[in-house]
Amino acid sequence: MATFAYKGRSARGELVQGTLEGPDTGTIANQLFNIGITPVEINPSEGMRRVTDKSSSLWNSLTEKKVGPLELMLFSRMMYTLLKAGVPIMRALAGLQESTKNAAFAAVLQDLRESLDSGRDLSIAMRRHPKVFSVFYVSMVQIGEMTGMLDEVFIRLYAHLEFEKQMHESIRSAVRYPIFVVIAMGIAILIVNLFVIPAFVKVFEGFHTELPFLTRLLIGFSNFMVHYWPLLLAIVLGAVAAFRIVTNTRGGRYQWDKYKFRIPIAGKIIFKGTLARFARSLALAFKSGIPIVQGMNVVGMVLDNEYMRSRIEQMRDGVERGESILRTAVATGVFNPVVLQMIAVGEESGDMDGLMFEVAGLYEREVDYDVKTISAQIEPILIVGLGIMVLILALGIFLPIWDLGKAALHR
Repeated sequence: MATFAYKGRSARGELVQGTLEGPDTGTIANQLFNIGITPVEINPSEGMRRVTDKSSSLWNSLTEKKVGPLELMLFSRMMYTLLKAGVPIMRALAGLQESTKNAAFAAVLQDLRESLDSGRDLSIAMRRHPKVFSVFYVSMVQIGEMTGMLDEVFIRLYAHLEFEKQMHESIRSAVRYPIFVVIAMGIAILIVNLFVIPAFVKVFEGFHTELPFLTRLLIGFSNFMVHYWPLLLAIVLGAVAAFRIVTNTRGGRYQWDKYKFRIPIAGKIIFKGTLARFARSLALAFKSGIPIVQGMNVVGMVLDNEYMRSRIEQMRDGVERGESILRTAVATGVFNPVVLQMIAVGEESGDMDGLMFEVAGLYEREVDYDVKTISAQIEPILIVGLGIMVLILALGIFLPIWDLGKAALHR
């Protein structure tokens, strides 16, 4: 029996971790579900890792193709088509396994077939692969099995995954341009200080006169970078390592995820995109018949933002105490008045899934508009920044030459 370290969440969404013994990760996952814990991560313990060949494991991790969102989208769409056409689920999985070009996903489908053949439900079999099928995905499949609407669940999951993919791409495109420009400016500053200014220093030394303050400032900064660049590089690498260590803790991750929403211009896009994902996921859970408390718990686990997850857990706890959805939404302080009115109408009319889809659509349209106009918002700031940098460099380099020219004319 091997020992596995696990991380999971209880029925209240609290993080739980520990170790269990079992023959494989699937058995460990089943044990956790039996005691009311939803596994998030299951890995071999340190002792077991030392027994394995480290070089082989590293090579496999580098060369093995992971199961990405696109494979899962195609799987969901094909499962809907095949089940809708009346193809038995075992035959559908066999056909998809033969047609997929991803060896890792083919192995997952093979394990699903073996689990179904041994009498397990599809949702139970999917729980054995938490890195491929999210908690939300498995919960939706379980509801489909219970209601006999597995084909409808798969097409809804396909639409949900497509939306998630589009939202991630929108957010990435929103932050790609400013990040690229900032990196380009940083590289330009390094080149100027390490190569350009030192070349001018040799010219200035021949003037034998006091240089302007701005020139002396540039030369001092350039000399510091030339002589202490290893120290600067170590500081940068240390800052990056410290950031990764801090954000790997729950408290540090919470603070970083909260700060993301305050980043100028890009922060509001990330915030609205996260709210759109939450609203659409919750609407899909409502439409599929998942109870509201369980739906909020599952959706909170799906979100990749610790700050938003805490707000969703706050809403879930309020609903568990008997409070209305509107009151709990107001208490979070993340929804605008228009969205709160829509939640109120949905709660009164009993059409929460429809109204949450409307909320998701509202935020999606805002994200789409913000992404399309982000260049117009950022360009003036970047132009001003580049202008200031060029002005400082030009004045620092050409002022001594200008002063020398004036002195020669007066002679």
